Amino acid sequence: MIPLDLAEALQLAGVRWTPRSGDQFAIPKPGLEDQVFTVSELTIEAREYPTGTILAFNGTTEWALDSVAQDETLWLPREDQLRELLGGTFNSMVRAGADFAVTVDLPGQGERQFAGETPSLCYGRALLALLGAVIG
Repeated sequence: MIPLDLAEALQLAGVRWTPRSGDQFAIPKPGLEDQVFTVSELTIEAREYPTGTILAFNGTTEWALDSVAQDETLWLPREDQLRELLGGTFNSMVRAGADFAVTVDLPGQGERQFAGETPSLCYGRALLALLGAVIG
């Protein structure tokens, strides 16, 4: 899982999320920021309304939280989701000692490598750089 600050940077850079079963998210509010929630039709489901998407907490009697608006959440994309967002810019993932490294082709910059302790962290850093390259 990527750290919250990287997830927030990706969100600010324009990464959008359509909640699906198995997706994880955080609620960046006091007392909840250390909790990771998982979308599941059995527990948390995405509900579409004309006013926007909410994430409904079903069957969680221990919580006083029934739902939360999607725009109040922070998506924590998985490794496969980050790699998919990189699309055709992704070249390779290799182990680099105790860490990992992802190589991507950034528009106007050519091939660049992003290292990190986990594949997800590498992919997230590469995606953030790609968005900067595309936006900037």
